[in-house]
Amino acid sequence: MPHDLSRDLASALGGRPFVTRFAPAPTGHLHLGHLVSAIYVWGLARAVGGKVLLRIEDHDRGRSRPEFERAILEDLEWLGLLPDAPPPSDFSGPSDYRQSDCQRIYEAALALLAREHHVYGCRCTRKDIAEAAPAGEGEESSYPGTCRNAGIPPGPGIGTRLAWPSGLAPELFKDALLGEQSQEPADQCGDLLLRDRMGNWTYQFAAAVDDLRMAVTVVIRGTDLLPSTGRQIRLARLLGREDPPVFVHHPLIRRSDGRKLSKASRDTGLRDLRSAGRSAGELLGEAAFLAGLLEERRSLGVAELGMMFGER
Repeated sequence: MPHDLSRDLASALGGRPFVTRFAPAPTGHLHLGHLVSAIYVWGLARAVGGKVLLRIEDHDRGRSRPEFERAILEDLEWLGLLPDAPPPSDFSGPSDYRQSDCQRIYEAALALLAREHHVYGCRCTRKDIAEAAPAGEGEESSYPGTCRNAGIPPGPGIGTRLAWPSGLAPELFKDALLGEQSQEPADQCGDLLLRDRMGNWTYQFAAAVDDLRMAVTVVIRGTDLLPSTGRQIRLARLLGREDPPVFVHHPLIRRSDGRKLSKASRDTGLRDLRSAGRSAGELLGEAAFLAGLLEERRSLGVAELGMMFGER
């Protein structure tokens, strides 16, 4: 599978350069689930001679912490997972690769959308939406458009939404691992939240803007983010992107009860495993084994990542 995947990606790019990103949120320490994503990101990039960008996704200013960012940078260096851009020193001050330093970029993107499409203020809370549009367990509530025509001006406690243009066909895309996909964002999530009531840019908006401005051509992430894909493709197209990235949604590793690993429960945290004396190679090997990329537990060197995916 890994060898076929690298060839499929090279073919899907159609001559475009392979540019991907590793984009952790500094809301906690890295765990083995993050390491699985890193193995796919660096492994596939090295297999096809591509480029890895490091992006700090701290759009959630309420949960992001500088100490977590420092820990992420330190852990990646310890693991030997070094990005092609930017240099680590770039994060010692304001950086175009840190979302909290890119407010003007997001404001400009929002203004572009507002000139061409219906962008409006929204005062609805999550509770309001859940009550107005109940969803089943594990399902997403679709915003019903409560504030779409209310004329609410921007201000404290007011979010910002985009009403999708009418008459659009569903978003069709091929995931390199999961095959053909069809998604209709208007049905999935309703009018898209771009900035929340606390003034934070949302993941959907910031990620789409960043992938466009950084010319990311391959997005590699876990299957939990698959539902985000159609709305990010559509949003990027409204912002002027002609060719969407190629997507790879890899399987997640899970707890014994079936739930995915999380920062909140400190599952298999790299910091704890490092403190217990585990080496970088052992942790790379453990993550690769749990992800089904190795048949047995063994130490795995960074230089082997590309070879796992058919490095030429």
